[in-house]
Amino acid sequence: MGAVVQPQSADQTTKPPANRLLASLAPADSVRLGAMLNVLELKQGTVLCEPGDEIEHVYFPHSGMISLLAVMRDGKAVETATIGCEGVVGAMAGFGAHVMLTRAVVQTPLVASRIAAAPFRDAARESDTLRDLIMRYSEALLGQVQMTAACNALHSLSARLARWILQTQDRVNGPSVPLTQELLSEMLGVRRSSVSEVAHRLQTRGLIRYHRGSIEIIDRKALELACCECYQTIKAQTDNLLR
Repeated sequence: MGAVVQPQSADQTTKPPANRLLASLAPADSVRLGAMLNVLELKQGTVLCEPGDEIEHVYFPHSGMISLLAVMRDGKAVETATIGCEGVVGAMAGFGAHVMLTRAVVQTPLVASRIAAAPFRDAARESDTLRDLIMRYSEALLGQVQMTAACNALHSLSARLARWILQTQDRVNGPSVPLTQELLSEMLGVRRSSVSEVAHRLQTRGLIRYHRGSIEIIDRKALELACCECYQTIKAQTDNLLR
């Protein structure tokens, strides 16, 4: 956790929570959790937990993105879900000691609220509404995992790359996304040369601009048309949860 910098107590700010799940909490739950949350920054590449690790902390992203990756015995990994300001990592700790099944890694520089698993578990035990929110988000996350699996099997690399760029841009709150070809190849489970070729085609079409580890979206509407249906489906599922 050496990548953690500038911790800040969540109760030192009067600004509303940037995390949409925290913002949707009932007032009593918001007060209960607020006193135990710390706001911190995490560098790109920080590993929050590995498969088999017991969850020690629960993370509510404000900006940036966390990826969940399925890890094979030979060390290869592929992304199964992404989590940003709409979600939480480690929430199932609210129902008791819980072991992670995936690797959780910070994919873009992250600002998040963090709470230790034990007090989060106590808060969930005392609140039916908090437990309900955890379960509903877990169902939405499972839906994203299932959609991602179908997307990886059925859709073209070009459509999948467009989806990934859009999902990432939604979480970083800016037109530029800090993504290297090496990172994209790992997340999408393909060769780096394949990512380079597809990114070049999107750039030639005027949809993106790629330079030195950063992707800038030039024509978002066209990029949404170029991606598969999964982007809108996952987004709609999350919006329905938070509504």
